[in-house]
Amino acid sequence: MKKSKVPSLEKIESALLQKALGYDHDEVVEEYVVDEEGEVKLTKKKVTKKHFQPDIPAAKILLEEFNKNVNIYENMSEAQLEKEKNKLIKLLKKEGKNGN
Repeated sequence: MKKSKVPSLEKIESALLQKALGYDHDEVVEEYVVDEEGEVKLTKKKVTKKHFQPDIPAAKILLEEFNKNVNIYENMSEAQLEKEKNKLIKLLKKEGKNGN
């Protein structure tokens, strides 16, 4: 069975968070030569640590999404909040049993 090339929502959220907060990445440059016997050999390897600054539009998207999720609970009654809490507890227990 062929895997889908569409990244999961979790991977997208992780990438967005990384971009919003900034991150370090190692850039590797390698040089190879072919020796007398025809074998390819590594002659130089340079690793440079690059820092990518936080991205303001990504941070804005995260803040908007966070505020949207927080605001859904603001207008709920006590009974609605209790119902939502119980639903989430059941979901967490189910996920725990599935090993996720």
